[in-house]
Amino acid sequence: MNVRVVKIGGAALADAGWLDSFARAAAAADSPLVVVHGGGPEISSLSARLGVEVVWHEGRRVTPPEALDVAAMVLTGRVNKKVVSALIGCGMDAIGLSGVDGGLIRAQVVEGGALGRVGRVTAVRAELVRSLVRLGHTVVISPISLGDDDGWLNVNADDAAAAIASSLGATELLFLTDVAGVHDGAGVRPWLDAGEATDLIGRGVAHGGMGVKLGAAVRALDRGVPAVRIGGAEILYDAAAGTTLRGVSLGAA
Repeated sequence: MNVRVVKIGGAALADAGWLDSFARAAAAADSPLVVVHGGGPEISSLSARLGVEVVWHEGRRVTPPEALDVAAMVLTGRVNKKVVSALIGCGMDAIGLSGVDGGLIRAQVVEGGALGRVGRVTAVRAELVRSLVRLGHTVVISPISLGDDDGWLNVNADDAAAAIASSLGATELLFLTDVAGVHDGAGVRPWLDAGEATDLIGRGVAHGGMGVKLGAAVRALDRGVPAVRIGGAEILYDAAAGTTLRGVSLGAA
């Protein structure tokens, strides 16, 4: 399917100016987009206001039941609709879904529940997304998903985007971040192959959120996505921007 999957998140989503700029760039894109979003800073902010402890483990949010309620409120109830509204404001026919809606994303609890209600994607109902894209909709997806017990699970948005991209047969997966690309310790790399990305994770050069993104990128490449790019919002319209990852060596180009 000629569609690109775009993952957005981080502090930028709380910036109305950034979101408007993203929406304008998305509206000018020359191919259909499916947008997957996180919203970690807003989850942390509401958690603090509600007295819910925020705990992280290797770049992933630990999610006991009370934290899941906060994550669902923020991701599905607030951030999703902010993104949809911004896209509609720029003339796009956007529609918002969570992984729960229509059983879009199925997931299993990870690490025997040690991280709480945190899930790993096991299935994506890709045809539902394809149908909406064919109708001209830009689908905006919150990563709150359905577990085996039909309860909700918090899935990392980077992992959800990788699974959705591979299930759709997307032409490209884009991770929009607040940095220009992947830093290898000496500078931002214009390209990486999957082996180099895995090495950066293993040596701890890429850690925290960037480590999670690179891990998701490698999994997407392994599952048939031709290319992944990581960088600022300009990667939506500038093919040379950011860091490009492919599953095989790109040589010395």
